[in-house]
Amino acid sequence: MKLLTLNFLTCAVKSCKSTSASFPLHPKDCELVSDTLKSDPKLLFNILPRLDWSALSTTASELGFPGLPPSAPTKEELEANEKLFHDLHTLLLETHISEGSLVCANCGHSYKIKEGIANFLLPNHLV
Repeated sequence: MKLLTLNFLTCAVKSCKSTSASFPLHPKDCELVSDTLKSDPKLLFNILPRLDWSALSTTASELGFPGLPPSAPTKEELEANEKLFHDLHTLLLETHISEGSLVCANCGHSYKIKEGIANFLLPNHLV
């Protein structure tokens, strides 16, 4: 599961739908794997406006990535700062979780990740 995907996932438990504490899901005991991909500036520039920057910062810090700027960089800032561009490319497009779990801060439900696939099927009592 790519780290980029975490920026679009929320808890599936019905009682969590009305609270903001169910986003982002928090990675726990995760095994990270990195693939080397060719940089595509156009792709990264198109992804940035669609991200929830505070959720991305939270996820990155929980996984031990270097600190991100307090707000999302503009296209011009990324073009001028090659290190930030490379760090974001690595974080969003090259890094994925192969094993671990995602935990909801609202209800505490844990979604297991195995072989890079998160199991979002809920037990009957949580549906």
